[in-house]
Amino acid sequence: MDQARTTISKIFNGEPHSYTRFNLTQNMEGDNSQVEMKLSSDVDEEVGGNGVGDHLNHNSNRKPYVAQKLGRTPKNLCFVAVATFLIFVIGYLIGYLVHRNKDVSPICPAAVFRAEETAVRGETGAAPLMDWDDVKQLLAQKLTASKLDSVFSDFSSTEHRAGSAGDEGLGNKVLNRFKEYGMKTWTDEHFVKVQDPPTSGSNKFVFKNNPEERPSGFLSYSATGKTTGAVLYAYYGRESDFRMLRDKSINMNGRVMLVRAGRNSFAEKVANAAKMNASAVLIYPDPSDYSIGDTTQLFGHVHMGSGDPYTPGFPSFNHTQFPPVQSSGLPKILAQTITQSMGNTILRQLTGQNLPDGWDGYNRLGDEGDTLTLEVNNVLTEKKMNNVFGVIKGFVDADRYVVIGAQRDAWGPGFAASTVGTSVLVELARSISDMVKNDGFKPRRSIVFASWSGGEYGSVGATEWLEGYLSSLSMKAFSYINLDGIVTGQSGFKVAASPLMYSLIEKTLKEVKSNKAVSLSAQFAKSNWESNVLEPLRMENAAYPFLAFSGIPSVSFRFTTGVSDYQYFGTLQDTRDKLNRVTSSQVPQLAEMAGRFAGHMALRLVHDHLLPMDLRKYDSIIRYNVAQINGKVKNVQRVQPQLLPKALTVQWLNSASGSYSRAARSLATDITNSDLEDIQMCRIINDRIMTVERNFLSPYVSSKESPFRHILLGSGPHTLKALSTHLDALRTDNPEADADLFRNQFALATWTIQGCANSLAGDIWSLDNQI
Repeated sequence: MDQARTTISKIFNGEPHSYTRFNLTQNMEGDNSQVEMKLSSDVDEEVGGNGVGDHLNHNSNRKPYVAQKLGRTPKNLCFVAVATFLIFVIGYLIGYLVHRNKDVSPICPAAVFRAEETAVRGETGAAPLMDWDDVKQLLAQKLTASKLDSVFSDFSSTEHRAGSAGDEGLGNKVLNRFKEYGMKTWTDEHFVKVQDPPTSGSNKFVFKNNPEERPSGFLSYSATGKTTGAVLYAYYGRESDFRMLRDKSINMNGRVMLVRAGRNSFAEKVANAAKMNASAVLIYPDPSDYSIGDTTQLFGHVHMGSGDPYTPGFPSFNHTQFPPVQSSGLPKILAQTITQSMGNTILRQLTGQNLPDGWDGYNRLGDEGDTLTLEVNNVLTEKKMNNVFGVIKGFVDADRYVVIGAQRDAWGPGFAASTVGTSVLVELARSISDMVKNDGFKPRRSIVFASWSGGEYGSVGATEWLEGYLSSLSMKAFSYINLDGIVTGQSGFKVAASPLMYSLIEKTLKEVKSNKAVSLSAQFAKSNWESNVLEPLRMENAAYPFLAFSGIPSVSFRFTTGVSDYQYFGTLQDTRDKLNRVTSSQVPQLAEMAGRFAGHMALRLVHDHLLPMDLRKYDSIIRYNVAQINGKVKNVQRVQPQLLPKALTVQWLNSASGSYSRAARSLATDITNSDLEDIQMCRIINDRIMTVERNFLSPYVSSKESPFRHILLGSGPHTLKALSTHLDALRTDNPEADADLFRNQFALATWTIQGCANSLAGDIWSLDNQI
């Protein structure tokens, strides 16, 4: 009877169906689980195009074509009678068989289900799954230090500033390599506005009666013009440094702040100074942090954001008609880098108060008589920048992909900043392409390799691509791996990433061997990998806009000196010789390890049935932030009851946090009880996982005003960290605090968390009323 049913099904339905599968869905509390079974024939639907099984068809209600055709034009009554009888018999049999299919109980015992599934399972249509140990071994064979060493020479350049002929030439080299490897390639062109040093004249400053100084380094996106003010030494220009100066009752209005490079970004230093109503900022490399020479110039940018600041929130495509607008992250004060000798000359002549405790350097902070005149004449110019892409298509879910990217531009040679990352990018593309073509590796999902331009101006190329294709990328790209600055030392290893990727990172640390023949985990992670290896993802990192702007789980990593950041970033001395000094000439070996670390993560993401992402990590982070806010709300209600009345309850925030926790546990249960050989089932679960990061982007703020909308890892008043800080201001009755604004942001953050929980939980009809 089963064979007859299969044969009739083939004849009347015209195409085969997939094997038996089931879906297990739980309510928000994890109770009353139901099992839904769908039965079909043993024969799977063929996987079309590149092995992608995106359109499995389980519809069994179509009318048979033969039944429609017979009996329309009978030529004699006898034939009509016989035909009618045959149609009746066949129709009866079909109805009986279909009725049997539909009457299967949706809550049959688990033992019955397993027996039935075993009996009818056939080929799934998925790509053959290569053993993971074999995948790792293949990558190790193909990605080697000797091959990387030769690629370094191919992609080294003394001049490849973004938008230059050198930058375009390197981009064409990358594109040709991708084509040689048989990858599908394309380019993405943007016309962006950047600020360059003056084409005629120069930036300059005069301190007291000293000779005029003309530094050749510069800070892109500084305000332009001329200003005069008294110099005030502000250490590293951090918020804590300015608070210390304010506590000493020092007037900072109109002052020219002299700050050290390092510890935070140029943009953060300038933004912090602007909050103090300073008129300008001078940044120098102090000899206690930098041994780069007295006359080395520094280059960088001061946009408190990423991408083209003159098209905030939307892409810089050619001839795009947008009204003139500027990013809220552009500074309104002058900013300029100076050399070490210039900085020391100023410091030696400062008067005024003594340095605060804990600050090292010269003895005085500066007084009203220590005047300095600064003139910044940077010019705004439009440049064409090309991003270059190549893709290795997946064999099951080709429209889902991990992106691996590296910037290729630099202020000067940029060997550590861009050459190493670009070389590893190209070699990873070659190695994995070869695995697919010659070794039988068939990734389930796709891998996109991206070479960005404009990295030194604030991840311009990467951010413009995200802005241009945000609606598509947020549904398709499930991870980003950043290769910028991956080798800057050899004695330390640091990783910054989305918490969703922590478990994958931990496993990869244990799998990849260092040049000491031990795992990276054993060498660098020690007993606690999170405390010894993890670091915050900074705004200047190219992975940051992927995470905080686009909601794509991202990771960035680097071998470090273990003491400080690489000293030659942002200088014209970032050469291979300088990098060899801090790595004992082990650059190829370190690049190989970095490539395998990135490659292992990427291959695991496209190899496994389910995306290896741990939703529980965000559960603990949310609970920690909620506990902090709860305690501070109660504190403010006790100290300043007129600002936050007792009617303001934290019940809804607690409930939203609980909703996320239950939804994460529910999905984990669904995964445990699901058939992971079912292509469509895996796709549904993976899509639920992919919504998590994206749904932490607050839907209530403008991407133009607050582009980094992530409420846990973003930047702006909508974040949980900002809510906690706002409560501190309310407790001390700070005049900048606003109780009504806090209550509004508090409510919106609550609903953002609840919305993420609802999306993670599954279908809308499966949800209970949580709040």
